[in-house]
Amino acid sequence: MLVASPARALEDDGSNPLLNIFRYGGTTKPPEAPPNPDDAYCPPVDVAEGGASLQALAGGAVRHQIAIAQVSRECSTGPGGTVVVKVGVQGRALLGPGGAPGRYDAPVTVTVKHGSTVIARRSRRAAVTIPAGAASATFAIVEEGLTVPASAAADFEIEVGLGGGGSAKPARRTRKPAAVAAPAE
Repeated sequence: MLVASPARALEDDGSNPLLNIFRYGGTTKPPEAPPNPDDAYCPPVDVAEGGASLQALAGGAVRHQIAIAQVSRECSTGPGGTVVVKVGVQGRALLGPGGAPGRYDAPVTVTVKHGSTVIARRSRRAAVTIPAGAASATFAIVEEGLTVPASAAADFEIEVGLGGGGSAKPARRTRKPAAVAAPAE
């Protein structure tokens, strides 16, 4: 008497010629395709903490506000295993009750990091003009040629922000303590 054995899952290790005929059209499994050299690691763009918007006040009222609306990135392989990064930032300037039409500067900073190490940081001012009769206008910048070394090509971060340096906080000025006179003897 024959006893049926439990069904087992067919593994695709390429050792079954009959299965290979159905799957691949031949008795052997074709070799794996090499990875595409144009495929580069490209992490999503993060907005720095506190760097999503800026406000300017005039006499207690908001003059204008500048905010990041959209971000985009593109990564490609470079020479020697490096990754070349291109980052786009689109933003919007809005007039507040204390504002007037005119030209405003949006200070945009793009930072590429590996852990806590800054690989590249670029800052630029994007000009945005709010015309008479309008309450807002948009701006866009594209930062190209940010190169990530091969040692960090598989694990880096991209961060954008409005202001001086992304998530970096401004340094506080401290007063030097007054010189203490030596006690008289």
